[in-house]
Formats: sequence, structure tokens, C-alpha cells
Amino acid sequence: MRPMGINEGTGTGTGAAARPKGRARAFVRAWRGPRLKWPRRIALALALVLLVPPLAGAVALRINYAGDLQDGTRTRGKDAIWMGHAWVDGRKKDADVRAFAERIRGTGVKDLYVHAGPLEHDGTLPADRYPRARRLIDAVHREMPGIRVQAWLGDVLANDGPEGLRLDERSRDAVVGSARQILDAGFEGVHFDLEPLLSGDRDYLSLLDALRELTRDREALLSVAAHQIDPLPAAHRVNAAVTGREKWWSQKFFGEVARRVDQIAVMSYDTWMPLEGMYGGYVAQQTALALEVTAPGTDLLMGLPFFHEDDLGHHENAETVSAAVRGTRLGLGRTDRDRKRFGVALYVDFAAEEGDWKAYREGWC
Repeated sequence: MRPMGINEGTGTGTGAAARPKGRARAFVRAWRGPRLKWPRRIALALALVLLVPPLAGAVALRINYAGDLQDGTRTRGKDAIWMGHAWVDGRKKDADVRAFAERIRGTGVKDLYVHAGPLEHDGTLPADRYPRARRLIDAVHREMPGIRVQAWLGDVLANDGPEGLRLDERSRDAVVGSARQILDAGFEGVHFDLEPLLSGDRDYLSLLDALRELTRDREALLSVAAHQIDPLPAAHRVNAAVTGREKWWSQKFFGEVARRVDQIAVMSYDTWMPLEGMYGGYVAQQTALALEVTAPGTDLLMGLPFFHEDDLGHHENAETVSAAVRGTRLGLGRTDRDRKRFGVALYVDFAAEEGDWKAYREGWC
């Protein structure tokens, strides 16, 4: 509907429609006047402080997403996928295993992180949480020779409140006992996802030291899900001061964790990025930062978002598998193209759509 008083095609106004324009002109004249000189400067300074850094960051990420993909930046056959609890509680059958074997045929998937937890808040793991684990492992070995099955264990850490797992000495001993229990059940490794994990947590490093001793003795794998790395120096401290929580790890702490495990999988999703180009540029940056500090003897995996949600942290139109794959390849090509112990980790099997699998196959495999 056209506003009343506007003459079509001329832009001249009369009556009610003209009054807002008159008030706007008066505001502009007052704003430009000498009496508002300092308020005007303060407002401009605030605009620069609040808007320029985000805009500059957005431009930098988009530029980081540009460029040619290099040869040799595809799968090394060391990829992994997080898989839901239905695989060990009896809901999935042998037919599902055969169908999944066909699904990953011709891809780089080597490790299955199968949810067998969660841990209790004291670090223990009830055996009735994975009643069909042995049947699954036998079926995988039969239908997918060479594929390894790791137990995905996790819990909420008591960093945001009174409830959760505290990594004191008693709880750490219990977690190691749970890992031993899982290996006795036939799993070929243990994959830990403990969140929210604060950068610099020495108790976590002590836990990894104890777990590594166990897994080496048992010739099993130790892998972890890792937070993203500071995109700017000390970003985790700034975020903690503003929000009371830590989203990132320092690059140094990431390297300390990586040295203690066989595999480290970066949860490179839930990034807050609103646009696909920004997200891809962010993944390229994260890949480079992780490569710089991950020991050559550790598998580094970059997470791909095989799920679809829309909230503050994750916009499915921005955080796409295609953008994550391209960002991963850009970061790999620019930083360490010939690195052999590198892959991607797909999160998560039960939320994946056909388009996710297609983008993974075409872009990475």
C-alpha cells in the first residue's frame, strides 16, 4: 500500500507523509551543529569500536575462504564418525551394520566413535549402558574389515555449576577404571568428550597421562574431542570475562592435549558464524592453528557438521559440510599439505542427510 500524500512517481510529499521528513532534516541540522561536537565524536568512536572489528573480522574470514584448492588435500583414509547410542543398546540390528558398511564404502572412514556412555558424575560407567557392544564390534569386523570401533564416553564437567564431573584424583581414577572396563568389553579405543573444558586445565592433562599409560599397555587408541582454538590471542580469556564461560582453548593448551593422545578431533562447528563464506574461512584458520601445534605422531581430525539446527551457535545455512571441507582443504594446503596423519570427523550419524554424505564424498573423498 502506498503512503497517503505521496505523489506517485515524483517523490514529493504532502500532509502526514511529509512530517517525518521535516523532523529528520531538523535532527540532521542539530546533529551537525557545534553544540553536539563532542557527543558526535563520542558516538563515532563507539561505532568504530563496536562495528569495525567485527566487520574487519568478517572480511578477513571471507578472504581466508578464497583461493585455489591444492592437489593432495583429500582424504588420507583416517576419517572418523561419531555414532549414536542405538548401536550398542539393541535398537540397531545386523542389517543396519550392513547398510552402514555400504554407506561408508569408498570413503576415508577408519574409526567409529560409538556412544557407550555417559559417565556417571563420579567417573564410573554402568555396564548396562552398552549391552550389545560385543555384538556390534563383531558385526563391524565381519562387514567392515579394517574399521576400528572406539567407545565414545563423555559427561558434563562441573565448571558451570554444582552438577557434573569434577576431575579430582578420585574421579580421575574412576574414569581410568571405566576406560579399562570398555577395553575389556572389546572396544579398540576410548574417545572422550568432556565439556565444558577450560583451557589450561591441569587435571585434564593428568587424566590423559593416566589414560595414555593404560591404552599403551593395552595397544588401544586414546582419542578426544577438542574445543576450537583462540581465533585471536587470548580470546578464551576475553570470552570468559564477558560471558563467564570459555569457548576456545589457547593454541598452547591444544598442543599439550594433542601430545598426549593418538587422535584429536576438533569440534569445528557451533562457531556462531552467520555466513557460509565466513564459516569456511574460520575452519581454514582453525585447521592451520591446529596443524601448527599437533605433534606429527597424532592424528588431527577436523569436525564436519552432519547435523541441522538453527540457533545462536549454529546456522545450518552457514555451517555446511561443503564449507567445512573447503576450509579444511585450504588450511591443510597452506600449512602442511603433505601431513599424513590428518582427516575429518563427521558429527553425527543419526542427524546426517543425504546432502551431507554427498558433500563429504565429492569434496573430500
